[in-house]
This record gives sequence, structure tokens and C-alpha cells, in this order.
Amino acid sequence: MAADSPWHYQFRIIMLGDSTVGKSSLLKRYSEGVFHESMNQTVGVDFYVHFMEIEAGLRVKLQFWDTAGQERFRSVTRSYYRNSAGGMLMFDLTNRASFESIRNWHQEVVDTVKPHQVVFLLVGHKSDLEVERKVGHKEAEKLASSLGAKYIETSAKSNSNVEEAFQMLTLGIHEALKSGKMRPTEQWDGVKSKLPPLAQSEDQPQKKGKKRCLC
Repeated sequence: MAADSPWHYQFRIIMLGDSTVGKSSLLKRYSEGVFHESMNQTVGVDFYVHFMEIEAGLRVKLQFWDTAGQERFRSVTRSYYRNSAGGMLMFDLTNRASFESIRNWHQEVVDTVKPHQVVFLLVGHKSDLEVERKVGHKEAEKLASSLGAKYIETSAKSNSNVEEAFQMLTLGIHEALKSGKMRPTEQWDGVKSKLPPLAQSEDQPQKKGKKRCLC
């Protein structure tokens, strides 16, 4: 789908996590369907756009901010937290230190914005490297629960759970809007809507269909 395709909602999502956990690789696999064994480290913030139909006739434009994990870029990436509706907290399943950094990444966002305005998803990446795993599934689920987030394990290399991860986060944002936990304002760009106010509260289409991505 082209970048100027019609949409009903626009969600801004920020990718969070230490350097080399695979944020850019996961986004490339999801948005472009490709995987590169070696990628240059993100400098500052990279920008991606993708479209998803979350229900029949209800289309969402997803704007992704891929942040650099290095500390020297932290002042730059922090400026993007405030206008994010979703946060994908990523760690490398083979790197214990990246898992232990998740609470710090989460806290940085919470300290910058109101907690109820960001929906988080915890992602354990590089699940294809099972023999090198340093973080257990139950331990990661426990952390996710303590942060009020769901948990999923992915691999950009094997294309495992890539689409599912972005669907989980997108649907989580949509549900927060419907339930009133997330309330868009004119001063906040995390969510934009082209639906009239009544439709925003009753945006369930007449026909329900299978969720699918429109590339």
C-alpha cells in the first residue's frame, strides 16, 4: 500500500532497547520483508511507515521511530517519547545485559509521558538462537507482567512472530483507545484519527474479518 493510502487511524510507535538487540532488523523484516545479516547501527532515529487493517474496513497507518540504543544518542531519542502511542521494548534473548536494561528503557518513557498514554509490548528477539539463550520465557513473562505489558519472542532471521508482534502492539493501542485508557488530545501526536467522534467510540465495522497487513 502506498504511503498516501487512505487510513482511519495513525499510531506512532517507538522502538526501544539496547544497541544490537535487532530493532532495525525486526522493522526491516516487517515493513520491507527482508533480512540482512549485517546492518549499520542506527544513528539518532530512523523512520518507517507501514499499514495494517486491524478489522475489515478499519485501516491504521503505523509510524515507527527506530531509536539508537547507544547512550550518546539518548538525549535525541528522548525527545520522541512524548508523541508515542506505543513502545516496543526489545531485548536480545542471547544477551542478559540487554534484558536487564528493559526496566530503565521503560522508566525513561514513563518519566517523560503519562503512563496511560503509552501501550508497551516486551519483545525477546533472536529466538532462532535457542542454544545461546540467556533469558527464560517465564522470566521474561514475569517482567512483562510487572510492566503491564504482553510478551512475545521473535526472530527477524527466521521471520518468526514478526507480524504477530506488531499486530499485538497495534491492537493493544486500539483497545486502549476504545476503553478510554488512552485519550488523544490536540497537543499530542501519538494518535491521529480521521473518524468522526461517534465513530471513534463505535469503530467496530459491520463485518469482522481476519487481521491482515497491507504492504
